[in-house]
Amino acid sequence: MKAYPFTRPTIVAAVEFLGAALTQARFDQVIVRLELDNDIALASPKSVTAKSALLAQTITQRAAQMVATVNGQMTLAEATVRIAVEMSLADSGRPEQAPFLRGLALDGYVVSWDEGMRTPLLRVALPEEVDLPATDDEVHQLLKHFCFAVPLGHLDQAIEAHTRGDWAAANSQVRSFLEGLLNDIALRIEPEKASQQPSFENRRTLLATRGFLSVDRNEWTADGKNFINGLFKMLHTDGSHPGLSDEDHSTFRLHIALITGRTLLRRLMNGN
Repeated sequence: MKAYPFTRPTIVAAVEFLGAALTQARFDQVIVRLELDNDIALASPKSVTAKSALLAQTITQRAAQMVATVNGQMTLAEATVRIAVEMSLADSGRPEQAPFLRGLALDGYVVSWDEGMRTPLLRVALPEEVDLPATDDEVHQLLKHFCFAVPLGHLDQAIEAHTRGDWAAANSQVRSFLEGLLNDIALRIEPEKASQQPSFENRRTLLATRGFLSVDRNEWTADGKNFINGLFKMLHTDGSHPGLSDEDHSTFRLHIALITGRTLLRRLMNGN
């Protein structure tokens, strides 16, 4: 069971954003609200940047610690993120806000504003059952378990590219991640036959023949009109051409790749 819903990169980005957006006095107020004034000295000669680094370190080390807020008890990580959301602006020109919002998107959250574009609201972008941070962690652990180094490398590069806002690179690496995953699964299930197949398409057909990809559920069909082929056709568009994708679509691709990858890896683990 997860202890808190936000990952370390998002928490650090939230603190960096607060450090850039607030004065020394208001940053000290944040420290008080988080009940960390016994850990970080207020009105000290340290700069906001120095305090920001110390605050990020403290929060990531104690992310699951419960604190009291005006909205009730919540983890230190969530309280920090929600304070950063309060400070975010719909038309902000601060470069530190964008990485924070991208981190939230990867964790399955988005910030929206009311009709007056003044009050920011944090909301879940996907059903709670998806639980993207846990999904990402499970996919990484299973890839390491099966020693699938190639798809693991592509996934890490996809997440890194998305974090820095390079949508074209992220899209390309997401597709390579799923291609590499299905390729490695075929080689694990049928090493001799898979190694003799000339293309990824042939190896996916082999997975269907072995029953790993379900024909009955339209995961794979002879006519090509199936989920796997449709997914790859979608992932192929805008992949290697800069400027042809955007944040929402790139985030969607990464999310669906993680969920699909988890399903396939769980199936392999269960021997299905």
